[in-house]
Amino acid sequence: MPRSPLLTAGLALGTVIAVGVTGYMLITGMGFTDAMYMTITTLSTVGFREVIPLGRAGQWFTIALIFCGIGIVFYSATALARDLIEGELSRGFGRRRMERRIKQMNDHVIVCGFGRMGRAVCKELAAKPAPFVVIDRDAEMLRHADAEGYAWLAGDASEDAVLGAAGIERALGLVAALPSDADNVYVVLTARELNPSLVIVARGEDDRGQRKLLHAGATRVVSPYAIGGHRMAHALLRPAVLDVLDLATHSRSLELQIEELAVEAGAFCAGATLAESGLRERHGVIVIAVKRGEEMRFNPGAETRVEPGDRLVLMGSRDTLTELEQRLRSTGA
Repeated sequence: MPRSPLLTAGLALGTVIAVGVTGYMLITGMGFTDAMYMTITTLSTVGFREVIPLGRAGQWFTIALIFCGIGIVFYSATALARDLIEGELSRGFGRRRMERRIKQMNDHVIVCGFGRMGRAVCKELAAKPAPFVVIDRDAEMLRHADAEGYAWLAGDASEDAVLGAAGIERALGLVAALPSDADNVYVVLTARELNPSLVIVARGEDDRGQRKLLHAGATRVVSPYAIGGHRMAHALLRPAVLDVLDLATHSRSLELQIEELAVEAGAFCAGATLAESGLRERHGVIVIAVKRGEEMRFNPGAETRVEPGDRLVLMGSRDTLTELEQRLRSTGA
């Protein structure tokens, strides 16, 4: 593994100081402190008094130390300055690039907290793919987010300025995945005030925290412990059902996926019945449910009419669902 120029310069400078101290001690017989003093004053070109008379051998050693050491000192100083300047420039340009990247986002998701749940959310969003930005106060967490190529912001997600920098006015949704319910309540309150139409999904620890999050304005609250308990019970009682759900909800599954798609005005199936739309026959997808407003109609019949604004819950292959998503958003397709 190649060494950095700064490390090489540091090793070279340490070596020449050690040689200088050792040389003065052996040639002139001076103690360690005096030898260190003579070495540093010589290499720094300050040129204070000689501690003791050097003699001819000491003078020649000093000349050699000047010729060899001054170049190393200047190289070390240059390497340090270059490293500092390049580091600051790199960080500055990196911040500006990240700010530009976030400013270009629309209908994105803001993920507050990059802990275990936040990482899982980001992994799913990246697999879709869907645009998102991560907010966290922990520099180590943000280094992990940066290593994954995610857009990120450092700061407190409950502050107006931080959420504003994340483009909350243009965002489609927000995930409050901070470790405590109290922190998530503050995030939800601030986000709801800044964007009343935002879809907010919050992490809740217990029933009390979940109620507070809903009152604060969360659209939906998810309890990792409740979900984990349900999955463990299903693994025991209904393992085949769990296998199907895992396959259908896994973001990287090519074979089978469950997706929720919105029907826009002018889409090919808008105003048609399910039989007329050909979703089942021509596209080979299973229509699990049709959601219209707050009403959810499961296992809809062939005569069910699809209206603009409906949300279809479909099961099929990923390629088929991706194609349908594009067609449901287009007009005259």
